[in-house]
Amino acid sequence: MPGVPPPPPAPATPAGLGTGLGAYLRLLRHRPARDPFLAAFVARLPLSMAPLGMLLLVEAERGTYSLAGFVTGAYAVGSALGTPLWGRLMDRFGQVRVLLPTALTSATLVVALALATTGSAPPLVLVALAALAGFAYPPMSPALRSSWRVIFPDRESRRVAFALDGTSVELLFVGGPLLLSLLLVLSAPVVPLLATAAAMAGGVLAYCTTDAARRSRPAGPGPSAVDDDGVPVPNHRSALAAAGVVALLLVMLAMSIGFGQLDTSLAATAGLVLGSTERVGLLFLAIAGGSAVGGLVFGARAWPFDERRAVPTLLALFALMLAVMAVLMGLPTVPLWVVFPVLVVTGATVAPTLIMQQSLLDHLAPAHRLNEAQAFLSAANTTGAAAGTALAGVLIDFHGLGVSFGGAAAGAALAAVVAVASQARWRRASAAQTRAEAVAAQR
Repeated sequence: MPGVPPPPPAPATPAGLGTGLGAYLRLLRHRPARDPFLAAFVARLPLSMAPLGMLLLVEAERGTYSLAGFVTGAYAVGSALGTPLWGRLMDRFGQVRVLLPTALTSATLVVALALATTGSAPPLVLVALAALAGFAYPPMSPALRSSWRVIFPDRESRRVAFALDGTSVELLFVGGPLLLSLLLVLSAPVVPLLATAAAMAGGVLAYCTTDAARRSRPAGPGPSAVDDDGVPVPNHRSALAAAGVVALLLVMLAMSIGFGQLDTSLAATAGLVLGSTERVGLLFLAIAGGSAVGGLVFGARAWPFDERRAVPTLLALFALMLAVMAVLMGLPTVPLWVVFPVLVVTGATVAPTLIMQQSLLDHLAPAHRLNEAQAFLSAANTTGAAAGTALAGVLIDFHGLGVSFGGAAAGAALAAVVAVASQARWRRASAAQTRAEAVAAQR
């Protein structure tokens, strides 16, 4: 790009992170990977803290869960709409030029929402501020996931990085609410939301100073490859035009609908099994703990199977465990000693499936559309989870908890069916992209 200074020279990268749990330590010792990872961890605290902080603040100040639900829903919808746009702009202008203005804008709007809630602003103003804050939310997850290709040229090292990233997200959704709860105990209800805005702005600023962010410059289309029939593969103007990408997004959407139903169903399960919805954290700890362990184990070694084929298998297992939960909820007395192990096993299927989808997308998407592709994957996750949450509420109210878990199982099963139907397309697209990368490396 004219007028844009050249990126800083690439720092030395390890030949490979290897396998075993030591691979994660080697990644964290490698400063070009450690610094953006830690900065992104702080920047993504709002993923779990912002919606909950808004919910609790609005309810505390306005005394209504209905308005609180509209505010958090507006934030989620805004985020789902904005993320793909910012991802595409990162591919065009680079990460720093997009992350900095979006982070500062979103953080400012979150502060404005907090102050408006404690003031006398009308409900529509709160909903509008939340929607705008969500729309401006910086695409931190897509940025970090696309930067792994900049940091680690080899796919095996990127698989370890995706695994560590997936595990960190699980920790965010456990640690974020705990931090928010601690702030609520020590301060006024408005403070957690202000702290969330500070984490967003501070984390993104720290990430933008790293080599990974500054080296993620706008990339032109790479050289064309040819498909199995010798037909040139075009350089796509959008990540959605790349073969296999839309199918993968549909898999993520269907899986996230199931996961959104699971989240809401767990809250009702806590009331039924543990005697209080306030103890739902114990159930989330079981499923998040299983997911974290599953992600770490998956990323710690090179597996002999093709990840493309493993995705539908794990999705089918995820659906099966959700179906088991549906059966358990239909029993006269729900055995607690069975629920926790089932949730741990259910969680163990989640992180590896997400990691494999991120890794597959990393390979399917052309390099000059990688930020956009990862942003669409995040948006599919957010949109599906929001839809699943709303659907579960209706199913629980009108048909019971067992049907809600059954709906979650149906979502996961649909994702598995789409993944099976996409195998041939993914295989051809992956082979074409491999050839394109080989041509680029030769040049």
